[in-house]
Amino acid sequence: MAESWVNSAERIGVDLHLELSGSGSRRGALATALREAVRSGRLAPGTRLPPYRALAADLGVARNTVADAYAELVAEGWLTARQGSGTRVAERAKPLGRPQRVPKEAPVRSRGPLHDLRQGVPDASAFPRAAWSAAYRRALTEAPSAAFGPGDPQGRIELRTALTEYLARSRGVRTEPGRIVICSGFAHALRLLYGDVGDRVLRGPLAVEAYGLGFHRGILERAGVRTVPLTVDQDGANIGELTSATGIRGVLLTPAHQFPTGGPLHPERRAAVVDWARMRGGVVVEDDYDGEFRYDRKPVGAVQGLDPERVVYVGSVSKSLSPALRLGWMVLPRHLVVDVVAAKGEREAWAGVLDQLALAEFLRSGAYDRHVRRMRQRYRRRRDLLVAALAERAPGLEVSGIAAGLHAVVRLPAGSERAVLKAAVWRGIEVEGLAEFLHPGAEPSLGDGLVVGFAAAAERGYGAAVDALCGVLPPGVEG
Repeated sequence: MAESWVNSAERIGVDLHLELSGSGSRRGALATALREAVRSGRLAPGTRLPPYRALAADLGVARNTVADAYAELVAEGWLTARQGSGTRVAERAKPLGRPQRVPKEAPVRSRGPLHDLRQGVPDASAFPRAAWSAAYRRALTEAPSAAFGPGDPQGRIELRTALTEYLARSRGVRTEPGRIVICSGFAHALRLLYGDVGDRVLRGPLAVEAYGLGFHRGILERAGVRTVPLTVDQDGANIGELTSATGIRGVLLTPAHQFPTGGPLHPERRAAVVDWARMRGGVVVEDDYDGEFRYDRKPVGAVQGLDPERVVYVGSVSKSLSPALRLGWMVLPRHLVVDVVAAKGEREAWAGVLDQLALAEFLRSGAYDRHVRRMRQRYRRRRDLLVAALAERAPGLEVSGIAAGLHAVVRLPAGSERAVLKAAVWRGIEVEGLAEFLHPGAEPSLGDGLVVGFAAAAERGYGAAVDALCGVLPPGVEG
């Protein structure tokens, strides 16, 4: 029966929208409409047209009218017709029509950066296509029929259950499926927590690390949330500054791997921020953006494990798998779950159900753990290559934040950051400076430096990218 249905579908052909206008014959109007569809590119070369009978029924004309129009266009070279292949648009290098005037000197389009050393971008070529496809197929086969109907704004129970086990095992998170809400990533989580004034779940002012992503600060600013910077040093954010600040209702931290400096929040400060939240009735928003990738240190568990009722834990697959999947999660205090689910609103803002089911299967099967271990080894080799190259060619520069994550911080001589970035642009290197991440209301405390991502570049081009980077370092530091 399946084969019969396929053959029937092939006989019916594709849908084709044509408007027949003019006072002449129907055959002439049809031929004119088809020419214009090909000329404009709306019918691409090789497109198979509907059979005579199907198009005649759609347009309300005689079958012979369609047959005659097709024959006319075949004779003119617009269409081709072969036995068993049907009638198709002729293969041409470009749509037919009036020749376009071409400027004598067309502008040359830039090829873009040659060397991608951006922070926070994983190796796109390393996405586990085969394993993900297998998980997707299994999830699709085993999915209950209800999964294809109206969804749950909290997220599929299969994924929330799998995350409960994984986060407890790998990150020390204390939770249950009912306290997890699936989102599209950290930015989406921020919008849900601090979104429109009328639907706001949490309120500011919000303390943030003095060095962090301007993109996240922009989301908060557009939501009308005032941010107050906390200074950052080798032990992470200075939590002691919270005690002297007035009116602060929450704090946003990257405690496992401070962004962008790379160090973990000191244990005493981890305990202190939880104590502050308890005493002030505040909330800690924990951004665990790349907690899976560690190289030279023991795993650092989530702050959420110290007090699940005072910490909102947020994670995603953007660094571990791909930002294209748009899958993340919030582990919430119990009293916030209902409000966050309500804030999600219409279904258009939800992560795709099939991707959720596939990730649940990916986690349950162990494929996610295997992928993370494999990528941890790959990124460690890249980090080691970067550190070795800098030690040889720029021994006067300090490299920090390399025990975990997907980037390193290369400290530069005072006053040299802008010149190095300008030189990098000329060499086709895409890299960022520390100053780009400084809160506009904070004093620079870390000096000049580059934030060098070692994950984004393609494997075959990474060595050349590191070599090019060494070539733009300030004079007097090599050798």
